[in-house]
Amino acid sequence: MEYIDGFVAAVPDTKKDAYLKMAQEAAVVFKDHGAVRVVECWGDDVPEGELTSFPMAVQRKQGETVVFSWVAWPSKEARDKGNQKVMQDPRMKWDDQDPPFDGKRMIFGGFQMILDQ
Repeated sequence: MEYIDGFVAAVPDTKKDAYLKMAQEAAVVFKDHGAVRVVECWGDDVPEGELTSFPMAVQRKQGETVVFSWVAWPSKEARDKGNQKVMQDPRMKWDDQDPPFDGKRMIFGGFQMILDQ
C-alpha cells in the first residue's frame, strides 16, 4: 500500500491564492521525485474542539483557515528518497519574504496505510 505524508496548517484567509500557487508548484516537484498524488484541502467544516481539534493543533488565529493535505508515495522507501530530493530541489527555494503560512505551527507526519477501500 501507499505511504502517506500528512500535513495540517493554518493559512491566513488573505493568503489563500498565494498558498494555492505555492502548493501547485510544490506538487510538481513532489511528483517529479516519485509522489503518486498531492492533495490540498481548504477547511470548510472544521469545528473548534473542547479538548482537541485541528484549529487547536495548529493554533489557528482569527482570519485563518485550517488546511489539510497529504502526499501519497508508492512506499516509505520511495518517500524517504523522494523527500530527500525534494528538499534539495532548487524549485523548493522560494524567495518570498512573506510566506503564505507559519510553518512553525504546521503539524506533519508519515503514515503507513492500513486500509484503502
